[in-house]
Amino acid sequence: MGKTTGFLEFQRLQEAVEAPLKRVKHWKEFVQVLNDEQAGQQAARCMDCGIPFCHNGCPVNNIIPDWNDLVYRQQWKEALDVLHSTNNFPEITGRICPAPCEAACTLNIDRAPVGIKSIEHAIIDKGWAEGWVVPQVPTHKTGKRVAVIGSGPAGLASAQQLARVGHDVTVYEKSDRIGGLMRYGIPDFKLDKHLLDRRIAQMQAEGVQFCPSTYIGQAQDQAAQEPGLTVLSPTDLEQQFDAIILAGGSETPRLLDAPGSQLQGVHPAMDFLRIQNQQVAGSRGTPAISAQGKHVVVIGGGDTGSDCVGTSTRQGAKSVTQFELMPRPPEQENTELTWPYWPMKLRTSSSHEEGCERDWAINTVELEGKNGQVKELRAVRVEWKTDPATGRMSMTPIAGSEMTFPADLVLLAMGFTAPVRQVLEAFAVDADQRGNVAANTDDYQTNRAKVFAAGDMRRGQSLIVWAIREGRQCARSVDEFLMGSSTLPR
Repeated sequence: MGKTTGFLEFQRLQEAVEAPLKRVKHWKEFVQVLNDEQAGQQAARCMDCGIPFCHNGCPVNNIIPDWNDLVYRQQWKEALDVLHSTNNFPEITGRICPAPCEAACTLNIDRAPVGIKSIEHAIIDKGWAEGWVVPQVPTHKTGKRVAVIGSGPAGLASAQQLARVGHDVTVYEKSDRIGGLMRYGIPDFKLDKHLLDRRIAQMQAEGVQFCPSTYIGQAQDQAAQEPGLTVLSPTDLEQQFDAIILAGGSETPRLLDAPGSQLQGVHPAMDFLRIQNQQVAGSRGTPAISAQGKHVVVIGGGDTGSDCVGTSTRQGAKSVTQFELMPRPPEQENTELTWPYWPMKLRTSSSHEEGCERDWAINTVELEGKNGQVKELRAVRVEWKTDPATGRMSMTPIAGSEMTFPADLVLLAMGFTAPVRQVLEAFAVDADQRGNVAANTDDYQTNRAKVFAAGDMRRGQSLIVWAIREGRQCARSVDEFLMGSSTLPR
């Protein structure tokens, strides 16, 4: 693969980024893609592994060694073809995927994996620049109709796969623009939305129809009361379509169970991020939630919390503090114990580098306010212990560790618990013990004969690569259901 001694000759190269003091003044992407020579050198580091652990570590099973070799040889178009064979949206994953493939790379034993994500980024950006990414219009039509509920990565991946084999696909989205969490949940400085727009244009050319501002459910549902929404019942869809895919995501946020959590200024993180993305997209008026001039506390240490940090900084927050309930992870993983699996270690994002206070093992005790507006957050440090009999961890408050944070805006970035319950009820599909749609990964079929489910709505909160994988596999199952067999890859 590539250059036999490349991993000895060349060092891991990170993509260049704009300096923090400059990039916090705008909402544009600030990561610079590798040039041809840099990408070729990085691809040359790919070893001739007996087992390509990177391939196994990637949920969409990207054929990473193959396109690394092609980039090393500067055969970019062929590399793009290999990349697209497993991934419908590499321009998205090449920017926001946490890269479990790199954790699984053999070179990560020495903590210097091949820059797989940066190479993927370079391949797809070059493909668009060269005009190689074109619509794949089906050669024949099957006459079958498929409805996809939700336009996130699972919904769009399944829609594109099914359209390419000749089915008439319609995607329904309750928001005013297509893209789901990619559109309104991920800040523009991490994912410029023109990337979505050009993919949507490609899919339209392939025959996919998009219906934004359309809610699928019952007219009495709270979500259906939003102004400007068209409401369609599941019965309408079942009469019009031969198959239906539920791909609406896991949207029920985990809320804070503490006194004062109902005060003004306490918001789920996704509400905050959505409003800012709408502003960048051109929405007029003063945003309903803003960090400008405020002391911001972000509860939750994951990617969504990090996005809240970066957004708050750009909005002009007076201070930003982020804390996590769990203990601080180690600076470096012990690769002898964790490789090739995803390790638990301290991760510092670009938003953290732009400035914020971070802390761990802190539990919120109470929110205090004035005239109904949150003003202060009281918390306590906790100690985590593992029960040797059950292996379960439990926390105990540490006496005398109480602390107070100024807090004009509290953002809850503690994850999501389940899909919207009303949607499951409207379609009369069974739920599993966690409240997700009950469907296996063999056929993705629910208890309703022609209703399928994929992505976070089925598996729970997860990564974009898992959503794309499930969308693709679900599309194959739907194609088999409609046609008796399928040529789509699994």
